Amino acid sequence: MVDIQVAKRYAKSVLELSKENGSVDAVSDDMKLFISVCEQNHDLVLMLLNPIIATDKKMNVLRSIFEGKVNKLTISFFEIVTRKGREKYLVQIAKEFVSKYKQLKNIQTAEITSAIGLDDKLRKQVYDIIRNSTNSEVELIEKIDSKLIGGFILRMDDKQYDASISSELRKLTQAFSSNPYVRKNLVEAVYNYNRTKIKSK
Repeated sequence: MVDIQVAKRYAKSVLELSKENGSVDAVSDDMKLFISVCEQNHDLVLMLLNPIIATDKKMNVLRSIFEGKVNKLTISFFEIVTRKGREKYLVQIAKEFVSKYKQLKNIQTAEITSAIGLDDKLRKQVYDIIRNSTNSEVELIEKIDSKLIGGFILRMDDKQYDASISSELRKLTQAFSSNPYVRKNLVEAVYNYNRTKIKSK
């Protein structure tokens, strides 16, 4: 709980500061980059969490990775947080900042998972539907899961819409196993089909 409060406080501070100097969009991009780098580099996260490693060394590592790639305000913010011994909260702070930025800009995040990825037409349809239904801008995150066979799963906030073929197959399986009438007729259909095939030979 304390971690969340610290992250929210710092995120709010840097958001207000970035709004004042007109760099809120740039800092938002920086925070997304920072989160992405940390997700791909677990050693960096472990270094930030390690209380034995000196503050100066941590800041040098952050500079070597991000200096020249992010806004000067972002680097200054990293330095302030690190000097105060709060660097272990940096990832959480970055996520809180992105969340607050989306609220500020009225951006709705939706995650869509499909078997082979979306084509341009379907991507635009999904984007337009979400934008019109929520009356907000849309950040569409696309993921691929070959287990879905076909169709897609759309997640937004705490809601999920499953339009995958694998979901439909699960429903059919449940219907067959729980409904004797469906099961009986399915067996008869298969039996009759096989008899027809045998006679035709």
